[in-house]
Amino acid sequence: MSKQERATRTRNALILSAAELFERHGYVKASLDEISSGAGVSRGALHFHFENKAAVADAVESAAARSLRHAVGSVPPGHVSALQSLTDLSHHLARLLFSDVVVRAGFRLNCDAGPRTHFDLRQEWHTCVHGLVARAAQEKSLAAGVSQEGLVATVVATTVGLEVLSRANRGWPATYSLTSFWQLLLPSVADPRTVAGLNPGGTGSPPNGSEHLPGPFSHAHDTRSRRQIHPGTAGWPT
Repeated sequence: MSKQERATRTRNALILSAAELFERHGYVKASLDEISSGAGVSRGALHFHFENKAAVADAVESAAARSLRHAVGSVPPGHVSALQSLTDLSHHLARLLFSDVVVRAGFRLNCDAGPRTHFDLRQEWHTCVHGLVARAAQEKSLAAGVSQEGLVATVVATTVGLEVLSRANRGWPATYSLTSFWQLLLPSVADPRTVAGLNPGGTGSPPNGSEHLPGPFSHAHDTRSRRQIHPGTAGWPT
């Protein structure tokens, strides 16, 4: 393994360790000693990559932002209707929050006390939702009289709210909750000619929305472990 590869793995391990601590305890209570210990490196190795805790938090938020942008970019324009794309992306976000502690930590850092960075995941999500709702209006797939801004606010408040609720109560199965939300919302906001072709559970799921995450959000269910980090993985700096 080259020196550059070792450095990349160390940096990624530090980001993951920091994300686990930020997500569990918040920015203020997480210490650099705990972050370096969790990554299996010395405090000196941490400072080789990051000047201080604020720089570590910036790296976590940067990685989370990349994962969110990758999710948004994974649905090509015109592949499905804008309303279906919006539904699909909300489920994709829920899966990210379920499986990726870095994304969860990024969202928590956005509302934690501490140094602010130029990353605002909630604003990025708001921008994405706004764009898809505007596209839905262009496609004439919104019901008459539906307020675009009202629909954007409803979707953002619900999806971000589920993220906050799941942090306080791991018993919230987000995909099931989102499916129920879309089952209630779509018939009210979609044009009658459009709503019949929409799947509230997301593209590829059973139309009745019976598919859901295998249990509540839990650290034990994180799919990315330290041994699974590879340079170049979406959402991780290379």
